[in-house]
Amino acid sequence: MPINYLASLTAPERSARANLHLGVSLAFVAGALNAGGFLAIGQYTSHMTGMLSTAADFFVLGNLEVVGTAFLSVLSFAGGAASTAIMVNYSKRNTDRNIYMPPLLVEAVLLLVFGLMGANLQMHEFINLSLTAVLLCYVMGLQNALVTKISNAEIRTTHVTGLVTDIGIELGKLFYWNRHDSDAREFYVLANRTKLRVHLMLVTSFFCGGVVGAMGFKHIGFATTIPLAIGLVLMSFASMFKPND
Repeated sequence: MPINYLASLTAPERSARANLHLGVSLAFVAGALNAGGFLAIGQYTSHMTGMLSTAADFFVLGNLEVVGTAFLSVLSFAGGAASTAIMVNYSKRNTDRNIYMPPLLVEAVLLLVFGLMGANLQMHEFINLSLTAVLLCYVMGLQNALVTKISNAEIRTTHVTGLVTDIGIELGKLFYWNRHDSDAREFYVLANRTKLRVHLMLVTSFFCGGVVGAMGFKHIGFATTIPLAIGLVLMSFASMFKPND
């Protein structure tokens, strides 16, 4: 049943399959927000490496205003991740069910706010950074920390640099020529095909989400995030409506 499947994605009892499917789903959301958000506000909101590089460049050039906006983006991302940690750990202490619901619901609500009020938020700035950018950075940190905790740090969804690096490593191992079957076992190179498949799926999902998000923001605008928010709400509440075994 669809309700059972959705409930399994955020259930406290984890499986590799559930982690993968949740990761692919949220990678799609992240890709849509990152690519679509760039068309909306002219800034990628999950690229903290670029933010810190920007801060360093403009610190040297003496433009402290840009340095401030870059650090504000990083702080917003970190704040989202911290919020997830607080909510999940509090839920673990106080309930045995739906421990991942709070951050998913917060993300859904913020996406609804972004979809309904993004144009208005964009007119307001804090240290020359629009509130829409602050909001999206916070959402990216919130989501990435959630998937990190759910999968025990096996999966990331809001940036693909590490994923592409791991794909390259596994491809190098896959095409490596082990000259003799009798080689010592510690020198025998064997690719982790499961890891390679998982990371390829995550990168593909991020790209597909980016295409959909960019098309949506180009033709529809901020309301593109509303279906994403609805999907997160359904995922959050699925366990509450799951039939008892």
